[in-house]
Amino acid sequence: MKFNEAIHGLNPSDTFPGGKVTRVSSNVNKLPNDHYPQAGITNFALMNELIEYILQFGSLNQQQSDLVTRKAKEIELRKDAYFSEAGHIPKQVGFIVQGVMRGCYYTNTGEEITRCFISESSLVVDYINFDIGAYSSEYLQACTDCRMIVFSKQNWEELSQTIVGWDNIKNKMVQLCMHQKSRKGPVISQDATTRYLEFLENYPSLTNRIPLAYIASYLGITQQSLSRIRKNIR
Repeated sequence: MKFNEAIHGLNPSDTFPGGKVTRVSSNVNKLPNDHYPQAGITNFALMNELIEYILQFGSLNQQQSDLVTRKAKEIELRKDAYFSEAGHIPKQVGFIVQGVMRGCYYTNTGEEITRCFISESSLVVDYINFDIGAYSSEYLQACTDCRMIVFSKQNWEELSQTIVGWDNIKNKMVQLCMHQKSRKGPVISQDATTRYLEFLENYPSLTNRIPLAYIASYLGITQQSLSRIRKNIR
């Protein structure tokens, strides 16, 4: 099924038909900082978090749930590593168990723009390009060390072929993803302080978790300006 928007993430503070996403917290055992994520040993507790998330959007019996977990793999993505990159075809759908990622791109003049942030209990994927096998124009990058559960394209598609009703569940997850993406970013005509205050409202738990450079990029200001704003409103 083709969709008309690239999918970049879910916000666990959003509500949507199917319920409210619950945050997950766990300790991350760090792996070598490879450029591309590698599969780790399956953690059944983490897989259970994924199943609980999916069950908000539809029903799975035990056999179907077991199939989903067999098709998925756990990975750990180090801070600043890319989950997908511009100029490459996205090959995985991810679910963030712990950590924060961002969607970003570069303008024709080389300016880095952060478009959104994606945190725990969220899908993360450039979906339209993943779906049609096209090259992405944006990056999905880890802002912190991230623990994730991922599906390859083949395994993701096999779920649709094997599980009755999976497409309905999948479409609801995608709709929630699009709902989050439709949230307007900073209005550049607003003063920088107003933009930062709106960021705090939209992403209240992220301020002390991600680099200020990424927040400044999202707000369209310099890191020095952001530091002054933060000092003035304390």
